[in-house]
Amino acid sequence: MRFLAFLLGMLALAPVAPAADAEPHARVEFLNSGKVMPASLPFSEAVRVDDSLYLSGQIGIEPGTMKLVPGGLEAETRQTLDNIRTTLEAHGFAMGDLVKCTVMLADMSGWNSFNAIYRGYFSGGRYPARSALGTSGLALGAQVELECMAVAGAGGPR
Repeated sequence: MRFLAFLLGMLALAPVAPAADAEPHARVEFLNSGKVMPASLPFSEAVRVDDSLYLSGQIGIEPGTMKLVPGGLEAETRQTLDNIRTTLEAHGFAMGDLVKCTVMLADMSGWNSFNAIYRGYFSGGRYPARSALGTSGLALGAQVELECMAVAGAGGPR
């Protein structure tokens, strides 16, 4: 009797095959277009999970180099947003598809200058959800870094 109880208990713990109509696993792609960041870096510029795109942090580098654009926060902010646009477009997305961004500033006193430039990259008052934080240092001595997430079609028809 104990053996039968043991056997029934083991059967209850056995994995069950998913039903034929069960959701398939997420499609994940690790992407590097080479249009902004050098492909030799030890991370993907973006990762696509189904209809979502997760971008690695972007700074104001000249595309294809590891050199920051000259001109400080304002120039770096423009270049960072241009780099984000380039990365999005390389993978079939647009700025309007951004749904969340995290802003990292080397000096929070640049918040207003950053926002003045940031606003110009979005139309119709449709801004991604956003967080911001001050840092004690960013890669290559950058003044700003943005990390964003996008969802295909979030910006409406293209």
